Amino acid sequence: MENHKSVQPDPTHTSPEKALSHVEVIYAEPSRIWRSQTQLPAGATVADALSAAGFFQAFPQFSPSIVQVGIYGRKCTLDTQVHNSDRLEVYRPLIFEPMESRRRRARHKQRQKV
Repeated sequence: MENHKSVQPDPTHTSPEKALSHVEVIYAEPSRIWRSQTQLPAGATVADALSAAGFFQAFPQFSPSIVQVGIYGRKCTLDTQVHNSDRLEVYRPLIFEPMESRRRRARHKQRQKV
């Protein structure tokens, strides 16, 4: 009777497909939503994902120094590492600072009462 050993996969070896992270980059404007899906090597960052997706070419008004981003609604930095199936969201700049808007509404309500 022959003795066969079962071969276990090497946990330190990653296949080329597993070494890639599939990331979706999204930017929503009032009139449209821009999306791009990209594949990145393991260890890639948010900055790498934005560049690979062509975000800065599509929206030249943004630069890496001013862009605000998050992964699934959680704010992060450009050096944050991305993982497989992450959704990277690019946030629009605020038109009004929220606290200032509240103050304006309160002043307006006070004037209405007088």
